[in-house]
Order: sequence, then structure tokens, then C-alpha cells
Amino acid sequence: MLELEAVDAGYGATTILHGVSLNVQAGEAVTIIGGNGAGKTTTLRTIAGLIRPTSGSIRFEGQDITRLEAHEVVELGITLIPEGRQLFPDMTVRENLLMGAFRRKAREQAEATLKEVLQLFPRVAERLDQIAGSLSGGEQQMVAIARGLMARPRLLMFDEPSLGLAPIIVEQVFSVIDRIVETGVTVLIVEQNVHHTLKAADRGYVLENGRIVLADAAEALLDNDHVRQAYLGI
Repeated sequence: MLELEAVDAGYGATTILHGVSLNVQAGEAVTIIGGNGAGKTTTLRTIAGLIRPTSGSIRFEGQDITRLEAHEVVELGITLIPEGRQLFPDMTVRENLLMGAFRRKAREQAEATLKEVLQLFPRVAERLDQIAGSLSGGEQQMVAIARGLMARPRLLMFDEPSLGLAPIIVEQVFSVIDRIVETGVTVLIVEQNVHHTLKAADRGYVLENGRIVLADAAEALLDNDHVRQAYLGI
């Protein structure tokens, strides 16, 4: 479904990604793990069209999307749930969710999609008329995920979904991600909580200093000595 081949990308004159190659198959949950500054967020932003690669290529369902603008990438069915949630704090939860239906195909089915999404997030359903900025961090993360689903994505990308959340909320977030995968949505997760994300994923890539240094089944990465020492403290 998604394929990056030898992608270099960064900010201005600073190159963050060096020859990154990875792929995500339809129906998979794939994760990219690594420390702060490894290039994880840059990878997602490059896929989303927010950063233009300086070399290499990105293909989605056979189409070259390397040079597409962000809104064009969204129209193809790729949605990014950004780090820090980035809700519209002065708007209601309902208004935030409807903003997620930006994609043309999603707008046509917005009300039906809203009903489906609220079944997955009963707590969000209870907060529809509440101002988004007044919600707890965990509730805001659920709204951010629900807003991403409103786009009816084919590929849903998560950037640090557990960041700043209490352990019990982290469990809830990854439970929701499991249910999303069960619905057939393909998922790519960037996450520092290595144990949780490898438990949720089918496969994983380890990104260090902008380079892929390991790629394997998630279960194998959990047992890998380098991963255990560097990211699990074992």
C-alpha cells in the first residue's frame, strides 16, 4: 500500500532522514520506534506531504505521491493524527469531528461516519457539545483519533498517541488502535512507548539518527537484544 524508497528529507539545509526505505501493506499495523530526534515525526510529515523529500520516492497504492501537496495526500486517503492532538480548543467536540471530514469522499458521508465513530468512542459521544479545550488530555486524544477517522482514511498515521497520558489512558488508546485495525484500516504508528506499540503492531522499524537500522516482525523486535537494551531498559 505504502512504500518509501531511499527517502532523504529535512528542514531547510538540515537533512533529518537519510535513505529511509520502508513499506506498509494493506490491513497491517506497522510501527516506527526510536529515540527523541531519530526522525520519526519527520517521516510521518514527509509521507503526509508537509515536508518535501530532497531525494527518493513515496508511493501509495501504486501512485507516486512524492511531490503532492498535503491536501492532495489527504484526498487519497492518508490521514495523520499529529503529536500533541492539535484540536481546535475553542470549538466544540462535534465541530472538531466534522472538521475531520475534509476529504471530499468523507464529506459526502459525514453524518453516517459520525455515528460510526461515536459507537467506537462512547466517552466522546458524551462530550459532543463541550468545548474541546476543556477536556482532559486523554479525552482530547480520543477526540483527535475520532477526528482522524472522520476522514474515512485508508491509511491512518499516529504520531506519539500516548504522549503525556496516564498509564491507564495509554492502555485505552492502544485498545482503540487495536479495534481500528480490526475494522480494516491500515495503521502506521510512531511511538516512544516501545512495549505498547510493538504489542499492537504486526511489524516494526527501528529508526536511529534518521536511518532504518532494524526491521522485523513486532514480536521479534520485542525479543531483540538491541531493542530490549536501548528502548525497553532490559
